[in-house]
Amino acid sequence: MLLYKLWRSFIKEILLLKRDIGGIVIIFVMPLLLIITITLIQDSTFKNLEGSKIPVIFIDKDKSEVSKNIKKELENSKTFQLLTNFNEKSAQDAVFSGDYQMAIVIPENLTKDLNSNIDSKVQTIVKSFGIETDSAVAKKPVSKTKEIHLYFDPATNVGFKNSVMNSVNKMVFEIENKKIYKAFQDQLGTTDNLEENKNLISFKEITPKKGAVEIMPNSVQHNVPAWALFAIFFIVVPLSINLVKEKSQGTSVRVRVSPTPYYIHILGKTCTYLIICIIQFLLMVAVGIYLFPYMDLPQFDVTGKMFHLIIVTIFAGLAAIGFGVLLGTLADTQEQSAPFGATSVVVLAAIGGIWVPVFLMPEFMQHIAKFSPMNWGLNAYYDIILRNSGIAGIAKELVLLFLFYLAMVTISIFYERKLHSV
Repeated sequence: MLLYKLWRSFIKEILLLKRDIGGIVIIFVMPLLLIITITLIQDSTFKNLEGSKIPVIFIDKDKSEVSKNIKKELENSKTFQLLTNFNEKSAQDAVFSGDYQMAIVIPENLTKDLNSNIDSKVQTIVKSFGIETDSAVAKKPVSKTKEIHLYFDPATNVGFKNSVMNSVNKMVFEIENKKIYKAFQDQLGTTDNLEENKNLISFKEITPKKGAVEIMPNSVQHNVPAWALFAIFFIVVPLSINLVKEKSQGTSVRVRVSPTPYYIHILGKTCTYLIICIIQFLLMVAVGIYLFPYMDLPQFDVTGKMFHLIIVTIFAGLAAIGFGVLLGTLADTQEQSAPFGATSVVVLAAIGGIWVPVFLMPEFMQHIAKFSPMNWGLNAYYDIILRNSGIAGIAKELVLLFLFYLAMVTISIFYERKLHSV
């Protein structure tokens, strides 16, 4: 009997949704447009950094060994295209007006002063060991530290500025090390080939493997689960609006006086909107698998992971439905539920790591993020897609999402009973 009542409640929700075809289309189309747009923007940004070169003004006042080495390193990089037909004043004006991202100005006598400083310091060190040195070199005055001027567009991203400055520092540091090594060679009379002296320490990224193939994360693997989760939680808006409509149209009164328990009414909504959540996720996955390759984007790989992803989607959908039920129960008008629902979803997405990775947030916000159901769902998706976890590895997140659903529904039922108790 209860199953029949649940079925009738489910049918009622389907009929209500059929009356708002435009809303249903928005529920499905809006997330698809969002995921395509965001992924294209992010992927094109990565490609710009890797493929298309950024125009950079390069001014060489030194015109000697060190400046030529720096210029060679910049030209050999896959990031920069050097423009040399500027002076420092015109370069500064061009960068500060936003015409170019940055300018690099190599000072005069950089090579000469660097050699002088290195020779003087090497002489001092060698002399401390009691070894005879070239007195002419030892008497050379030590020059002041030379400054390479870097001009950045005021609108340039701080991360990009730090990356460029670190790259330039690394190039200069390597050049200085080679010259210092060469100076010691000259003083001590060694004949080792400088080119054979490579770094004693290097970096190697160790990535997860599937068989013999390395798994390299890409923008699609990050964006599909993130924006699918955002779409799932956005059903809070139509769900809460439908609950408010039932109040205004008298449907909720008929539900209360009917022999069907109120929790059956909630379960009917849960089943209906859970199906919508799963369809939303499957559409997102389909876009990632079949459409993205035609848009010159990486294909979304769900090989052997689809079952686990559906499980996460179900629990994330339950959390979203529970929140929508609570909001619809508390709100008295659509003007309350719609804007508050949309705003709250955006806030949950922001603190949950959809917009900005949690590790980039202030420490206080990182603690707040742990209480966002979107963060639980996102971590579960990432554990499966990027970290190759199984159900056991995401059990904590699944439990938290389900408890969130139970808490929201329980509060809604008690509030409804208290509101209409006689």
